[in-house]
Amino acid sequence: MPPKLSVRSGITILAVAASVFFVGTLLLTLHRHFTFYSSYDQGIFNQVFWNGTHGNWFQSSLSSQLSTNVVHNGEVPAVDYRRLGQHFTPALLLWLPIYYLFPYPATLTVLQVIFVTAAGLVLYALARVYLQPGIAIFIVISFYCANAVLGPTLANFHDISQIPLFVFGLLLAMEKRWWWLFGILTVCTLAVREDSGITLFGVGVYLVLSRRYPRLGLAVCSLSLIYIIALTNLVMPLFSDDISKRFMLERFGQYAEGDEASTLEIISNMIRNPGVLLVELFTPVFGTVKYLLGQWLPLAFIPAVAPVSWAIASFPLLKLLLGKGDSVLAISLRYAMSVTPGLFYGAILWWAGQGFGNLNKSLTYCQPRRLKSGFRRFWIFCICLSLIFTITSNPSRTLYFLVPDSIQPWVYVSAPEQWTRVPQIRSLLAKIPDDASVSATTYLIPHLSSRREVIRLTGLAVKGDRQQIERVDYIIADLWQLQRYQKAFKEDRQQLQAIVDLIKAVTNSQEYGIIGFNNGVILLQKDTASLPEATKAWEAFLGNG
Repeated sequence: MPPKLSVRSGITILAVAASVFFVGTLLLTLHRHFTFYSSYDQGIFNQVFWNGTHGNWFQSSLSSQLSTNVVHNGEVPAVDYRRLGQHFTPALLLWLPIYYLFPYPATLTVLQVIFVTAAGLVLYALARVYLQPGIAIFIVISFYCANAVLGPTLANFHDISQIPLFVFGLLLAMEKRWWWLFGILTVCTLAVREDSGITLFGVGVYLVLSRRYPRLGLAVCSLSLIYIIALTNLVMPLFSDDISKRFMLERFGQYAEGDEASTLEIISNMIRNPGVLLVELFTPVFGTVKYLLGQWLPLAFIPAVAPVSWAIASFPLLKLLLGKGDSVLAISLRYAMSVTPGLFYGAILWWAGQGFGNLNKSLTYCQPRRLKSGFRRFWIFCICLSLIFTITSNPSRTLYFLVPDSIQPWVYVSAPEQWTRVPQIRSLLAKIPDDASVSATTYLIPHLSSRREVIRLTGLAVKGDRQQIERVDYIIADLWQLQRYQKAFKEDRQQLQAIVDLIKAVTNSQEYGIIGFNNGVILLQKDTASLPEATKAWEAFLGNG
């Protein structure tokens, strides 16, 4: 790429970069879905959308199975459980008309790729407010190759994939003084989920510190803070106790004093325990440093010295660093995407000449930095390195056919092998009526989630619309997949044993009968006699296991 590009050449390269990202990620994620590697979250969101098209807003039996009433109190999943008590996501309604026209789980995969691809295009327009096409293109390519962007895009559908598009659009509207659009995208950002106001709060802090629009910044900060507190303490508890009894404890339980805690209680305890706060902020040290380097890498570490990046991204970053659990510092998971808008906008302003010494100056009087040939080569190296790290991490097993899941012991599934299994699995799925209740293993759930009653094994009971608890009509399990991965993954090994024991119990009691078995995939039906041929294949599988 030459150091100076014409506007037309910049747009041409932008179109190529966006097209490569769109086509590449779309093919990989659709391949993942149709070869039965999309998983539980894809099923949750598809069921939420499917229920939405039938007037049952935000209801999901799959989400109910993760609720505190089921996990902690031992209740049965219910079909009328509203997911808004776990995550408040009204922005999903924006895309419901599209899903209504194309009511398939794969539609969500396409939407997610469109969101992120469009975010890159908006980022280019935002960069061009201050920068020449050459540097603007570098920033966009960095975005498309960032582990924190590419990894979550290759995963199940998730609500955070909307954040970059909305926040980049909001910042562009601010730069252009399109205040009507700024207002709309502010509302859209808040509507993504209950914690998306944290990213918006960072934008408000920047507007105050930079003195560009201090009153607007104070309004944005106030709105974000009031929205988060009111939503998590007043609105979400109306739907369920999940925010206080499960999610806050799972993420911030180290600051809690009992079996439940509100966001206000967690914040209060953080302030009163600064020692615990500092420990959580910097530990694990290696994991924290690795995470920050991974976020900065595609931009050649510019965000590390860009004050605006720190001003905006610090708040969603603090949410992750102060939390607990392995997923918060996993850069290829969806949470990392909420940090990226601040990092990239800060990098734009750094290249525009906005440094530590002139944070409060008007950008009109800043001298843009030049992209020298030596740094350009280093930047390209960083982009390539980020892309390599993303590929080798095999995010969400999307690249399972390229990257082994384990070296020692060896666990690898080739594309031809998995595609051979696809028609075998589909032949058994086709035997399950669309209106039947079903319990399935994780990777089969997305393909069965366009129904009211679907849960994950080893669950068998569900509370239907008549408020009666009944056993599911069908059980289907991909035992081959669990058997293949059990050598390296303890969770798969335990799940395989639990499901095998369950199948033995329900068949011995004649509550369910085996009506199909094909290459490690078993289908059972309630109150039905087992077919001799299917039973023989099941017994052979047990003998070989």
